[in-house]
Amino acid sequence: MRSTFMGLETSKRGIFTQQSALYTTGHNIANANTVGYSRQRVNMEPTLGYPGMGLNAPKTPGFIGTGVKAGSVQRIRDEFIDRQYRQETNKLGYWESKAKAIAQMEDIMSEPSEYGLDEAFRMFWSALQDVSANPEDTAARKVAIQRAVHLADSFNYIDTQLKQIQGNLGNEINVSVKQINSILQQIADINRQIQAVEPNGYVPNDLYDKRDLLVDELNEYIPVSIQRVPSGGNASDVAEGSYKITLNSELKDVDGKPLQIVLVDGRNFATLEAIDMNGNNVDGDEDAGNPNIAYSPFDKLVVNTIGGGTQDLKLKQTDFQEFKGKLLSLIDSYGYSTNDTNNPIGGYYPNMLSELDKLAKAFVESFNKIHEAGYTLGDSDDPDTSLTGKPFFEEKNLTAGTIKVKDEIIAEPNLLAASDTQGEEGNGKWALVLANLQSMPIIDEHTVGTVQTGVDGDGNPILEPVDLPNNLNMDGATFQSFYQGLIGQLGIDGQKANQLKTNSETIRLTVENNRASMSSVSLDEEMTDMIRFQQAYNANARMITVIDETLDKIINGMGRVGL
Repeated sequence: MRSTFMGLETSKRGIFTQQSALYTTGHNIANANTVGYSRQRVNMEPTLGYPGMGLNAPKTPGFIGTGVKAGSVQRIRDEFIDRQYRQETNKLGYWESKAKAIAQMEDIMSEPSEYGLDEAFRMFWSALQDVSANPEDTAARKVAIQRAVHLADSFNYIDTQLKQIQGNLGNEINVSVKQINSILQQIADINRQIQAVEPNGYVPNDLYDKRDLLVDELNEYIPVSIQRVPSGGNASDVAEGSYKITLNSELKDVDGKPLQIVLVDGRNFATLEAIDMNGNNVDGDEDAGNPNIAYSPFDKLVVNTIGGGTQDLKLKQTDFQEFKGKLLSLIDSYGYSTNDTNNPIGGYYPNMLSELDKLAKAFVESFNKIHEAGYTLGDSDDPDTSLTGKPFFEEKNLTAGTIKVKDEIIAEPNLLAASDTQGEEGNGKWALVLANLQSMPIIDEHTVGTVQTGVDGDGNPILEPVDLPNNLNMDGATFQSFYQGLIGQLGIDGQKANQLKTNSETIRLTVENNRASMSSVSLDEEMTDMIRFQQAYNANARMITVIDETLDKIINGMGRVGL
């Protein structure tokens, strides 16, 4: 026979369960604007029916329900969407950093512009043409020399600024590695708290949210995989356990198998170090103001493993295709060592600096050789004589950062070799040959003109051809077309980076909206749930009132007939 007071217990459970659902709804509403918060729900379960199983169980027509209970409070997440979101975040981190690095380079190169290197070349060639028309005009010579100084300064400025940005990228690599290590430590700390709570039957949803938010942030820097490890004990069925996090890469071990790099395992975590070719941390602290100093490129990523050892990750250029994330994008832009003996340093900024050095070297060596073959205006004491031209630019330790007009040329404009014949005051033909370099394909040993070195016995002039030097590596381009090619490629790379960044942003936004539709808090939905649980609470309370009235009639009203 059932208990008379059984209905009270059933309704009491209903009140408590609906009250828990209301509290959970209030928690959702309170965290509607909390970043990374996942809405929670109470998993309601019916309690065991009456009577229980056994030989001594009373005989009834069937099981009678005994109410409801809150089986667990679970957050609403979709692991598949989370994985998609992190993959797109990883790609976005790579291309966002790449686009930023290229945009900074574009700001420095500033082309097309009336202040860039291309315009400095144009003004220099134009000034040389003025000298060819007025070779005896000191003012025209001074203008040409100052245009050359401006051209050299333009090379110096671009080189210095690019190296400063490269140094900033190195510093950002250092900061990113520290941030990664901090995230790994925080995830391990949350794992430790979860391992302490879950075996007691609790489900720490807010800790799960905080941990997943950190994993999202980690995937912006490096690609990782997640594996859940149960905490054991009396853990709930919906408990998520601790995380084991491994680094994704295309790297192989000595046996050719995929290299597994564990970053977090429960409460234990590894740390990373970015090491350059000098064995120091990549930090970009070298003196960018010194044009003779080149930044030491990234060499390896050292993992201080959980077991106490270290693991060196040597990254090749091919690893950048699949091994995505902001950290690898920064390394790709900053520069890294390669296994190629002909090109030991790869990376976007080192490649651009190398191309500028090639351009500066080819220009100075070509211009100096041609200039040396011409004749100067002559000294002030004896205008009837002229000297063979001297080097116009300094050639010692020649790079884009060190290109410089010789001081003696600046001090004495007459030393600009404008004539192709000795002793001819008004001859400006050689200045025109120099100016014609602007449109001449730069090919090794290509003849650019002839100079008169004397006369033969019959009084005929002796002409000697003047060739460009060897090993210029300009592939037949002119100086300006070579530079314009660099700018064109820079524009293409920037456009590609921005397009892929936009594509990644669009895809991630779509995935983020899908995740938000499932996991984020909708105030309209929560208000509906609040009313629903409130009405259920009121109904259970009313049920208790009905049972109370029934019991009052049984206790106080029965057996009083005739009174």
